Amino acid sequence: MQLRSLRRGAADDSGGRPGTFASLRIRNYRLYALGQTTSVVGNWMQNIAVGWLTLQLTHSGTLLGVVTGTRYLPVLVLGVWGGLVVDRHDTRRLLTLTQSCSATLAALLTALSWAGVMTLPLLLVLMLATGLTNVFDNPARQSLISELVDREHLPNAIAVNSTFVNTAKLVGPGLAGVVIAALGVTPCFALDTVSFVAVIASLLMLRSGEMYPAEREERAGGQIRAGLAYICRTPQLLRPMAMVYVTGMLTWEFPVSLPLLTTSGFGAGPAAYGAAMACMSVGGVIGGFAAMRRRRHLGTRSLSWSAVIWGALICAAALTPTLPTALVILVFVGSGSITFNSSAKTLMQMEAVPQMRGRVMSIWSIGWLGGTVFGAPAVGAIGAAWGARSALLVGGLAAAGIGLAVLARSLTDRTP
Repeated sequence: MQLRSLRRGAADDSGGRPGTFASLRIRNYRLYALGQTTSVVGNWMQNIAVGWLTLQLTHSGTLLGVVTGTRYLPVLVLGVWGGLVVDRHDTRRLLTLTQSCSATLAALLTALSWAGVMTLPLLLVLMLATGLTNVFDNPARQSLISELVDREHLPNAIAVNSTFVNTAKLVGPGLAGVVIAALGVTPCFALDTVSFVAVIASLLMLRSGEMYPAEREERAGGQIRAGLAYICRTPQLLRPMAMVYVTGMLTWEFPVSLPLLTTSGFGAGPAAYGAAMACMSVGGVIGGFAAMRRRRHLGTRSLSWSAVIWGALICAAALTPTLPTALVILVFVGSGSITFNSSAKTLMQMEAVPQMRGRVMSIWSIGWLGGTVFGAPAVGAIGAAWGARSALLVGGLAAAGIGLAVLARSLTDRTP
């Protein structure tokens, strides 16, 4: 009775459809979302501080890239296996374990920095360990959302999560900048360690009786191949995944393309790059709110149109002649990025059968996050060879191109 009442309370009065913040009315999801948001603020403080510490230790932009790549390499190599582990085990328990490991690594980072004994090899080891933890943590975080809400509220829950994450991305780097300027990098690492307490506490406070546990996959041979084959024979998963991989490698490389655009393209300084990232983040929050209010049916065609529009906006930002105009367009680019990303995650989680969801979302993580291992150097090389604007332009053309290709295929075989 309590669970049925909770479900009814999560809908608005417009025909039982979820409202803008409907998923937050569900206690389990509300706890999880608030805990995750707190942790993401801490994670972004750590990201900024690690970059700053790397430059202090090495004074090398190349080694900064190596440190960043070290964190994502395990996801690229072991991501599918991590998804299989998620499919086999209790998601909440596994996520509690990965978050506890992340908290321990953050505490080690804090202690080594505070003691003044941090070296580049130690930092690389810690980033590698963080990446190994993320092999299991990323698919677990994505999969748990579908166990906290029913199918009707899943699109809203994913959109709310995207909005909160982008808000945290606004707060975290700004707070890190203030703390580093006043106190150095060590307090950033310490605050990140503390932030894990919030998410671990939220996981421990979830009520099992109000969850929607997925059926667990029994241990057997060939399950990774089975996951890949399942995606390949399911057009509703394969086509969104193709769009994610293309855009993850070539389009979602803004940390590379935007510095090139603002400095070499417009001849501006680091403040312009900061403004560009801020505009993207503000747009991301706006896009998240728009996704939360989505009422139309979500399918491959709508995702394709999202990619086409997003790509066109990126091309416009790359080709615009003035920096102020580019900053305005980047707000819409940020909104488009969250609309596309949220829609892709929602579509794949809703189409995947529960016992395959961990593998599906791990393969999503490989494309969206691990793809930067190859994409970032490629986009940087394109910018160096053909000019700063080309680095951003190639991402826009890639998004629009794959969107049009998938849209044409969907119209041909009448896939929704």
